[in-house]
Amino acid sequence: MASVAMVVNGKSITREVEGHTLLVDFLRDDLRLTGTHVGCDTSQCGACVVHVNGQSVKACAMFAIEADGADVATIEGQANKDGSLNVIQQAFQDHHGLQCGFCTPGMVMTAAALLKENPKPTEAEVRSYLEGNICRCTGYHNIVKAIMAASGQDVTAIAAE
Repeated sequence: MASVAMVVNGKSITREVEGHTLLVDFLRDDLRLTGTHVGCDTSQCGACVVHVNGQSVKACAMFAIEADGADVATIEGQANKDGSLNVIQQAFQDHHGLQCGFCTPGMVMTAAALLKENPKPTEAEVRSYLEGNICRCTGYHNIVKAIMAASGQDVTAIAAE
């Protein structure tokens, strides 16, 4: 066992973990932050995307101990201070960027990382940035539309593929 301390969604936590505990399991099992999903166990699907020190990472490919001392943000920490949806979450709702919802937390976290890095991405840039995230329901069209809308851009010209 090893002690791990980090700030998760603005709250300082310290816990004992086994050395082989994945960050995704730590978040879900130890901290009960179940919005971060386990989809593939091979870091292919992106359902487990969180931010560690401002960087987008797949939590199934990182040990909890590697996040010792880090600032971790999960989907649970994305809402506005008053509990309302943030601009990205609201855009996903407004533009039907979700269906079953399984990939949505990872998509929202990936979108947040993209918009931090590139506040006004093109449609092609959004599609390229999402390559590490898999959605089995929507076909990505409305996800791309939601991200473009969250960036403040007009989405009426985005054609369905």
